[in-house]
Amino acid sequence: MAIPIQLEGAAASPAARRKPCLLVADDQAHILDALELLLEPEGFRMERAHSPYMVIEALKSGSYDALLIDLNYTRDTTSGKEGLDLLSQVKAYDSQMPVIVMTAWANVEVAVEAMRRGAQDFIQKPWDNARLLTILRTQMDLHDAVRRAQRLEAENRLLRAQGLPEMIATAPSMQNVLATMARIGPSDANVLITGEHGTGKEVVAQSLHALSARASRSLVAVNTGALPEGTFESELFGHVKGAFTDARTERIGRFELADGGTLFLDEIANVPLRQQAKLLRVLETGEMERVGSSKTRRVDARVLSATNADLRVEVDAGRFRGDLLFRLNTVEIHIPPLRERREDIPPLAAHFLNRYGQRYRKQIAGLDPGAIQAMLQYSWPGNVRELDHTIERAVLMARSTQIETVDLGLSQSRPGGGGSAQGLEEMSLEAVESILIRKALSRSNGNVSQAADALGLSRGALYRRMEKYGI
Repeated sequence: MAIPIQLEGAAASPAARRKPCLLVADDQAHILDALELLLEPEGFRMERAHSPYMVIEALKSGSYDALLIDLNYTRDTTSGKEGLDLLSQVKAYDSQMPVIVMTAWANVEVAVEAMRRGAQDFIQKPWDNARLLTILRTQMDLHDAVRRAQRLEAENRLLRAQGLPEMIATAPSMQNVLATMARIGPSDANVLITGEHGTGKEVVAQSLHALSARASRSLVAVNTGALPEGTFESELFGHVKGAFTDARTERIGRFELADGGTLFLDEIANVPLRQQAKLLRVLETGEMERVGSSKTRRVDARVLSATNADLRVEVDAGRFRGDLLFRLNTVEIHIPPLRERREDIPPLAAHFLNRYGQRYRKQIAGLDPGAIQAMLQYSWPGNVRELDHTIERAVLMARSTQIETVDLGLSQSRPGGGGSAQGLEEMSLEAVESILIRKALSRSNGNVSQAADALGLSRGALYRRMEKYGI
């Protein structure tokens, strides 16, 4: 059975797969000769155009990774008007094509106008070789990322039509995750999914369920860490009428609801120690009783569990049963944080952009290069969930048809954002609360119960705040 998620190979720059092709337009042969001497030894394939007309004709018949165009040609050698008109024609023909403009007659007004019309960067003649090469490679890599994102979105639309979960994962650090999922998905093995908050553990659980023979049955998810200890047994195993004061009707528990299907136990590290023995029994025997009943019931549910904590450390500390860990992690899948899979940031952002553009009925064409660069440089302490929330906010805040850096709201004061931190008096209450929660979680090594105690909150209240801030 083929894995129903995107399985593109590891992301790489265009030069890593083939020679990137660059169309260079200038009316002076010696300029083209000099650029060819620079570019071809650096791994670029260069094609020449001597006029704006030749550029448009070349675009109609060929495929290019970027354009490097002069702004002045024989008709007008100083104003840049010919080049600016050419730039507008190129963008009308292919709005995603990276275009770098160059001229010996540079001024601020021309540069600003070129960027306004869609140029990715501006080079003045005579150019600096190192800077020109850096700009070309950066813009080609960004363009390649956008094209991969578009292919991924098309593939994921097919997955949505089939009712299968989406998973965008092209980074090398995700390839082992995908391979393991492909091998164990069709089995009934219990799987422990580990990773930081917001990395996509539930998406992995959904994919494993979709790969299994149980896919036509229910996938029942429960956040065990958010369950009050007093209702834990009732939620998982159910209860009979009159079992306790508020038990006015009979209730079916999550294990029975998942009978024949899959049960996903999120935040498994936060299950109270005295409840772990009851959970262990079901996993070992497939037997359980509803609260208040002596009738033993058999259930057949595949158990997938997830945590951001190191359960081996929890076992050593006496907070988690070792025998329960052995039952949960027949196979363990660790999802790397987003900062270790940066190749996935552009396609993930494009996916979220499409989702929220449709939801809020906003015509957003894409992200400008500056916004993509800002996302690639940010550390994403909240991982994919934070990226999701960031793009949703950016769609709502966007003032043009492209998401700009300012729309993302990745301020320097946010964790991992770099730069100097704001003083508390300059920060909003929400920003301060988010930082305090992250620090509490860091001190407790991700243990939500301990972090909640330190902050003077209930686990449920802390979970609601974590969801709010994308932690």
